[in-house]
Amino acid sequence: MLGGTLVDNNETKKQEMIEKLKIKKNEGRVVRRIVTIVTLVILLIVVIVGVSGYFYVKSALKPIDPDATNEIAVEIPMGSGISTISSILEENGVIKNARIFKYYTKFKNESSFQAGNYIMTQSMTLDEIIESLKTGKVYHEPLFSLTVPEGLTLEQISNIVAKHTEYTSEQFMELVTSKEFVQKMMETYPDLITNDVLNSNIRYALEGYLYPSTYAFYEEDPSLEEIITNMISLTNDIVKEYNDFLVEKQMTPHQLLTFASLLEEEATAQTDRETIASVFYNRIEAKMPLQTDPTVLYALGSHKDRVLYEDLEVDNPYNTYVVQGLPPGPIANAGKVSIEAVLNPTDTDYLYFLADTEGNNHFAKTYEEHLKNIDEFMKK
Repeated sequence: MLGGTLVDNNETKKQEMIEKLKIKKNEGRVVRRIVTIVTLVILLIVVIVGVSGYFYVKSALKPIDPDATNEIAVEIPMGSGISTISSILEENGVIKNARIFKYYTKFKNESSFQAGNYIMTQSMTLDEIIESLKTGKVYHEPLFSLTVPEGLTLEQISNIVAKHTEYTSEQFMELVTSKEFVQKMMETYPDLITNDVLNSNIRYALEGYLYPSTYAFYEEDPSLEEIITNMISLTNDIVKEYNDFLVEKQMTPHQLLTFASLLEEEATAQTDRETIASVFYNRIEAKMPLQTDPTVLYALGSHKDRVLYEDLEVDNPYNTYVVQGLPPGPIANAGKVSIEAVLNPTDTDYLYFLADTEGNNHFAKTYEEHLKNIDEFMKK
C-alpha cells in the first residue's frame, strides 16, 4: 500500500509540473505576443511621426501661400538675434515655423540680418526672406506704387488712385463712401473706426482714415478695395501705437484724427504744430471757437486762396467759426507729426496765431497782441 501511495504522489507531482510548464509556456507565448504588438505599435507610431514630421518640415520650408499678394509690415528691432527674428516672422504670419526657419538659416550659414521695417508677403520663399533681411530691402520689386501725401481729402486721394490705376475717381468715391464698405471696415478695424463715423453731420465717414504714405503693390491689378483697405490698415497700425496716450487724454481715435487733420491743414513747412495744438486746446478750454480757416474751406467744398469774411458765416457743422470745439470729423488725412503734436502739445497760454507770407508763425496770448501781429506781419 505504501509503495502504491508513493507512485500516486509522484504521478501527481509530475502532472503538476507538466501543468506549470504548460502555463509558463502559454504565459511566455502571451508575453511574446504582447511585446510583438507593442513593438509594432511603437514602430508604427515612429513611422507616422517621422512621415508627418517630414511633410511638416517640407511644408514649413515652402511659402505659406504662393499666391498671396497682401503686404505684411514686419519690424525687426535693433539687436535682434536669429531666434527673435524667427519668432517675429512667425508671429506676423510670414513663415510657418520659427524653429525650422532658425535651423534653416544655420544650415545655410546665413547671418548678419539687418534691423528695420520690411514689407513681406506669404508668397516669399525662405531664401527670399533671408535675402531681404540681409540686404535690408524688400526682395520683391513692386509692380507699381502710389504716394498719398499728408493733408489730402478723400476726393484728392481718388484723383491720385485714378492717375496710377485703371480705376476712376468716381469708382473710388463710390466704394469708399458706400455703406457696405464702411460697415465692413468698422468690423475689420473696430478699435479704429467706431460709430463716431456714422454721425449724420459727417460728410464722408472714412475721411481722414486713409493714411498718407507710399504704397507698393506686387500684383498688376490689385482690387480697388485692396488699395483702400491697405491705407486704412496702416492708419489702424499707426493709431494703435498711441493707445496709452489716448487713454491718458480720454480721447477717441476719431477725435485724434479730427484734431490732427486741423494741424495738418494749418501746417506750413516751418510750422510749430505742437504750439498750434496748444492754441486749439486753450481755446477749447476757454470755450472759444477754434476759428481755423481750413474748416471753412472744407465746409465750402472748394479751395480758395483767400477766405473772405462772408465765408466765415457759412452755416455748416464743419465751420469752426460758428461751431464750438472740433468739427464732426477729419477734414483731411493727417501724418504722424500732426498726430504726435495733438498728443504732446506745448504748454502755453496762447489763444491766437497767424502765419506770415514766409510761413513763419506768430503767437499771441490776447486779441490785442494778435492785432499787432497782423499789422506787423500781414500788412506789409
